[in-house]
Amino acid sequence: MTETPERRSDAAYWAKSVRTIAEHEVPAGAVDLNVTGRRLSGALGGFGRLYQKTFTVRLAGAEVTPQRVIEVWKARFGEFWPKGQRMFLPAAGIAPGEIGLITATPMPGVPAMNTGVMVIYADEESFSFMSPEGHPFAGPLTFSAFVEDGATVAQVHELTRASDPFWELMLMAPVLGEKMQNDIWRATLRNLASHFGITRPDVQAKILLVDDRRQWRNWKNIWNNAAIRSTLYLLAAPIRFARRSFRTR
Repeated sequence: MTETPERRSDAAYWAKSVRTIAEHEVPAGAVDLNVTGRRLSGALGGFGRLYQKTFTVRLAGAEVTPQRVIEVWKARFGEFWPKGQRMFLPAAGIAPGEIGLITATPMPGVPAMNTGVMVIYADEESFSFMSPEGHPFAGPLTFSAFVEDGATVAQVHELTRASDPFWELMLMAPVLGEKMQNDIWRATLRNLASHFGITRPDVQAKILLVDDRRQWRNWKNIWNNAAIRSTLYLLAAPIRFARRSFRTR
């Protein structure tokens, strides 16, 4: 009798389903704003046009496996981001269910924005994020590595749309739209490739408009806009300081 090979179960690689993001570890220097208590935002819950974007870089000449690329990427994720973008990860790092807190400058001349992501999947060759309400983009982001034509390739893939009318308007601006996310992933992959000794990383991008309709039923998402709420939080700092001083007295 022929034995049936056991199927790999990937249940351990997925985060548990949650309705809202629960309280979690806040690393030193991070700000838990616009994250705890928020729901995760899939592409169906967003507002703007739906895009499928794929960014890749070939690590030709680097003797490195996809597993090693993902191992390093997980451990040093925030270091590969461009300047102005910071990711704070808990001690467990990138693992299913963990929360990464973000302090970022979405565009020049505006205050820093506080938001975050939840790790919804992570194994030896890939990991995926989902963002909370208010984040600039709604939908999954997947980071992976694989072998193609004898070389290891690192990839960022997303199926996202702007989360609210404000972010959709920013995306329509010729320069801002690129810098808000596309340039972040180009820079990330270049930095990752440089870490493995690639001197002139060539990042390729494929951007496809999947659905050019805007979901007007979700226009109220702007209420949770992370940039607006982060600015209001900053402006209210003197009031919070005065209240703390009054309570101390």
